[in-house]
Amino acid sequence: MITDRIAVDIKVPNQTRYLCLIGHIGENIARTLRNYSGDREKLAYDLNLVLTEAMANAIQHANEGDPDKEVHIEISIISQRLIIRVFDFGEGFDFKQYVRPGHPLDEHGRGIYLMHSIMDEISYQQTESGHVLKMIKDL
Repeated sequence: MITDRIAVDIKVPNQTRYLCLIGHIGENIARTLRNYSGDREKLAYDLNLVLTEAMANAIQHANEGDPDKEVHIEISIISQRLIIRVFDFGEGFDFKQYVRPGHPLDEHGRGIYLMHSIMDEISYQQTESGHVLKMIKDL
C-alpha cells in the first residue's frame, strides 16, 4: 500500500497578504491525498479555514502585526495523521479559556473555537523561542 508522506515547511513575512497563499497550500494538500476516503472538498475547505485562522492569530496577536517578524508553519502527514504546527514568537495566551464549554463566541476566540471543532486534537505550548499551536486531523 502506498501511503501519503508530506512535509511542508513554510516561513512567510508577518503580513496578512500571505493568508490566501497558506490557505491554498492546505487546500491543495487535501486534494492530492491518495489514501483519504472522505470528502476532499470539505477537507480542503476545513484546512484552508484552520490555516488562515491560525496564521491570522499569529500575525495579529502573537507577533502583534510586526512586519519584521515571520510566521512559521509546518504541515506533515505521519501515519494517516495530518499535523499542522504554527509557530509564533509572542508572549502567548491562555489557550484553554477559548476551548472550554460555554466560552462566549464574541470577537475573541472564534478562530480557536473553529479550529478546535474542525480538528481532532489541538494544543498550544511554549517553545524555546515562543509558542506552537499544534493541530491534528486523523485521516
